[in-house]
Order: sequence, then C-alpha cells, then structure tokens
Amino acid sequence: MKPPAILILCTGNSCRSHLAEGILRNALGESFRVESAGSKPAGYVHPLAIKVMNEIGIDISAHHSKHLDAFLDARVETVITVCGNADQVCPVFPGQVNRHHWGFDDPAHATGSEEEQLAEFRRVRDEIRRVFEAYAAGRMDALR
Repeated sequence: MKPPAILILCTGNSCRSHLAEGILRNALGESFRVESAGSKPAGYVHPLAIKVMNEIGIDISAHHSKHLDAFLDARVETVITVCGNADQVCPVFPGQVNRHHWGFDDPAHATGSEEEQLAEFRRVRDEIRRVFEAYAAGRMDALR
C-alpha cells in the first residue's frame, strides 16, 4: 500500500513549494509521499533554491516544475498551499482529507546582488523549515 500523499502547491512551483517539499520529505522519510506542483508552473526550479537547500544538506536538484493537474487523479491525503494565489485556485483532490494554507514571501522576487538574493532565499527557507518540521513532527507523533 502506498503511503499517504502530501501535495504542496504554489503558483510557479519554482521556489517555495520545492523548499517545502525537500524539507518535508527529509523530515518525514518514507512514511509519506511528498510532492509539489503549481497552478502556473515556471518550468524550472530556481537555482538559488537549490543552492540554499544544499547548504542544509537537502538536494532538490532533481526536482522539476509541474502542474497541479498532474495530481488530479492521484490519492492526495493533504494539500498545503504556500502562497495566496495557489490557495485561491486550489481544487479539491479525490481522497483529500486535510488542507492547510501557510503563506510565505516569494524569494524569486528578491532584488540586489546575488548575496542579497541569497539572504532572502535563506530567510524564506528557514521560515518554511520551522513550519514544516513542526508539522512533520506532529504527523510522525500521530503515527506512533
């Protein structure tokens, strides 16, 4: 039997949703399937998202941007939106039991030098990490 699926949605599926997917997948291990998608996928994972995740030992370089429609026939137990636009357009998935919205700033809009942009990616990564690791701890406690 497949483990329950958790789908993380964002508009572009290039930054926030991939940060959250990597962090949540790392925290939950094999107990859950964790995926991400977007309502208007950018078609790539932002290179600075990959870089800041490598800094904390999580490799998301093999992730790719995908549309939420790819999951409409999947058994998705939980949907988590990480931006307001995705929350507004989020469909109901077959078998969906839980839905959460935790909005985060989009680091892809950061300006300035690469170091200033990296600082924004790190800030958002760390905010996502606090929320999603706490969520993962609660889910793992519930399994025990």
